[in-house]
Amino acid sequence: MHADAVRNADMKGAVAAGHPQTAEAAIRMYELGGNAFDAVLAALAAACVVEPVLTSLGGGGFLLARKNDADAVLYDFFVQTPRRRRPEAESEFYPVIADFGTAQQEFHIGAGSIATPGTVRGLVETHKVVGSLPLKEILAPAIEFASQGVGVNALQAYIFSIVEPIYRATPDAEALYGGEALQGEGTLFHQPALADTLTWIAAEGDAPFYQGELAHRLVEHCRQQGGHLERADLERYRVIPRVPLQHRYHGYRVATNPGPSSGGTLINFALTALDNQDIAAGGFGSPAHMKTLAYVMAHTNIARQDGLLALSQHHKQLLEAYRETVAGHPVNNRGTTHISTIDGRGNSASLTLSNGEGSGQLLPDTGIMLNNMLGEEDLNPEGFNRWPCDVRVSSMMAPTLAEDHRHLIAIGSGGSNRLRTAILQTLCNMIDFGMPPEEAVNAPRIHFERDGLDVEPGLGPTTLDALRAQYPGLRPWSSQNLFFGGTHTVCWDGRNFTGAGDPRRGGVFLSTGDRYSHHAGPGSGPEWHRPGPGSHCQQFLHSAEKTGIGDFFLIVVTDCIY
Repeated sequence: MHADAVRNADMKGAVAAGHPQTAEAAIRMYELGGNAFDAVLAALAAACVVEPVLTSLGGGGFLLARKNDADAVLYDFFVQTPRRRRPEAESEFYPVIADFGTAQQEFHIGAGSIATPGTVRGLVETHKVVGSLPLKEILAPAIEFASQGVGVNALQAYIFSIVEPIYRATPDAEALYGGEALQGEGTLFHQPALADTLTWIAAEGDAPFYQGELAHRLVEHCRQQGGHLERADLERYRVIPRVPLQHRYHGYRVATNPGPSSGGTLINFALTALDNQDIAAGGFGSPAHMKTLAYVMAHTNIARQDGLLALSQHHKQLLEAYRETVAGHPVNNRGTTHISTIDGRGNSASLTLSNGEGSGQLLPDTGIMLNNMLGEEDLNPEGFNRWPCDVRVSSMMAPTLAEDHRHLIAIGSGGSNRLRTAILQTLCNMIDFGMPPEEAVNAPRIHFERDGLDVEPGLGPTTLDALRAQYPGLRPWSSQNLFFGGTHTVCWDGRNFTGAGDPRRGGVFLSTGDRYSHHAGPGSGPEWHRPGPGSHCQQFLHSAEKTGIGDFFLIVVTDCIY
């Protein structure tokens, strides 16, 4: 526990997350007097229970944390590649097919796909630095959800249906998930072994997982089942504090995930390209606005792929920095979830987590689904089982904080490659168009990838014609969709909290005193300054179709949608 942490009854605070019970866990910490960091860590543990495909104690993540009186710190507890590779013939590593309905995608699972997990150590170590409540109180909601059962909601049921072969891949996985989790929406899913594991961590910290009994089980399981992890991989794993990547954008200081991860660097590149642009001049959704965004996305995509194009000398320097920081660190782009918290003292946290799709392998008798990060194609550019040894895996995940003299924003997103464009657009909506968070999150988005431009509904015909003239392969969507990310966002002006959980990904926004509301109602937050012309977002949204899980389809088969 931090030496100067102060525990106050009924700490004011807010959270945005991808599940109601993930958000509820955070609110409980505020009610106990905990801070934004207690809230985000409680939500982390809860998400591992109630969002089991998107995250797990067997995966990894990134926490961007800023104490009210200090600079932000990025805590990197993402997965690490093993120190040694077993011979390919001894490794259990095989493909499975995920069925998206209109398309299929191949994933790779098995014990040979497991990288060194970082989530447990990240949870415990960051708690020591920034937490104020005892670890047992932080983990209590997750333990309760796991033991009493959590109802499988529509989004989680849908995601389970996509990756069902993974969650039936082994007898242990079938025993845990096949009887309840995979039975569809409304099923009550119990995880008693995971409740016991969380109780163990609450009592003893991360030692059992990295040095003790659980470490022994994991290493022995990998030895028997064809995995690569050895005792030294776990014993030597460390949380890495990093200095966030900082950029001044239109009066806001934006901090995000630095190298070796790539997502934050690419967001920074895009913001730099927009520095001298007045994208609000023509109003939200105007041809000029959307053409500028699409242009910047296209050039950022080129930077991501090969760095051949520079818009200026400064951009050239950014590209060089990008190549240097990412070099030698294989990139993971898989399934993610995000949590944002801010408290009434001005502490803020942005946390993004991933377990890939899951390896199909459970850590015996723990209820923990282990990651399949070594099965990521981008991790193996020279072919599978060719990943570099003992390096921190890079990621597109980009937990982000932004602030000016009036507002503090915690934001991040799930959504594979789309998360960086989702964060970029939501930030611009708030900063450039003065939109309140809910409006900014709900506004229609675009995404450029592989010479094609995907467009959500809600833009006018003139704008669509202008975009189509520039991008003949434009792909219009009939409804908002989780393909376009999920920017769970919390904002604070020193008096009031506003925010939004992205409806594209089952998002929930809660603040203290408003525990059971999923979003702030009209007029519930501060008045936001609108520097440009008035926002026209509402007129676009009025005609937009509501999000429907059943309308989901996959456009880019080679990218994991969630």
